[in-house]
Amino acid sequence: MTPTHPRPSRRAVLGGAALAALAVTAGAGTANATSSATWPTELPLPDGWLPEGIAIGHKPYAYLGSRANGAIYRTDLRTGAGEVLYAGTTGQVAVGLKLDRDGLLYVAGSTGVARIHDSRTGELLNTVQLTETTGHFINDVTLLGDRAWFTDSRDAVLHGVPRGREGEVRALPLTGDWVQTPDVNNANGVVGTPDGRGLIVVSSTPGKLYNVSLRTGVATEIALAGAENVANGDGLWRIGRTLYVVQNRLNLISVFDLDAEATAATLRRTITEPRFDVPTTAARFGDRLYLVNARFTSPQTPETTFNAVAVPL
Repeated sequence: MTPTHPRPSRRAVLGGAALAALAVTAGAGTANATSSATWPTELPLPDGWLPEGIAIGHKPYAYLGSRANGAIYRTDLRTGAGEVLYAGTTGQVAVGLKLDRDGLLYVAGSTGVARIHDSRTGELLNTVQLTETTGHFINDVTLLGDRAWFTDSRDAVLHGVPRGREGEVRALPLTGDWVQTPDVNNANGVVGTPDGRGLIVVSSTPGKLYNVSLRTGVATEIALAGAENVANGDGLWRIGRTLYVVQNRLNLISVFDLDAEATAATLRRTITEPRFDVPTTAARFGDRLYLVNARFTSPQTPETTFNAVAVPL
């Protein structure tokens, strides 16, 4: 059954003055006007934060979610100073995040839900139930066209949530070359294709990239050259036809050149960094990629320290 978008409150569908106000916050950034050479390359997070997702818009602020309780932390990239924007609550999770140009922050909620927040205040504007609460893992999100697209690591389906308006969620079953392996994380990171007509999805196990048609859901495996696979593939970031694949437990980023149809990818180089400690997702600002260290191989306790790190593109 195709899930439907619940009718949100008036605050959830932003229009008029509210939308304009958010647009001021999320509008044109200062990346070209301000040198980032002296900005910190390590961004501390509160102890016990349990981060996994990071989002950056057109202004120098990073938003980082918590797996502990769904909280959201905002950091100033220029100084490294941050604050808890949304305190979260027991039972919530924040995994993948993306920031829209209108100031809406879309959050993958793991336990079958997507959340939409005001990026200025952290206010929770809407919660969208995508699936049942068990047996699913809503993991990552990207923005393409009029929808925010969410992956489910435990089910062969993508979920398209209308951006900033009412409407039904579109469930897009994955077919074609897609291989769904039981009891492990499959679909993880997701980005749009260079032509804007499809989505590139990484399957963490066994480490494959797919080009998914938004019209049909047919997934075509992307042929890799120079790499056998992208095992432990997690977050994706794309700049033109350059695709960055974060391979979390391998502590590296694989950088691929895509062909024009995004059906083949050639490994150009890899990025490694001693400060990587199981990086999961990435976001770009200026000439840097910022990655969050999830530290999955370390104790996940209230005393465990966490951070995000920056590397040059």
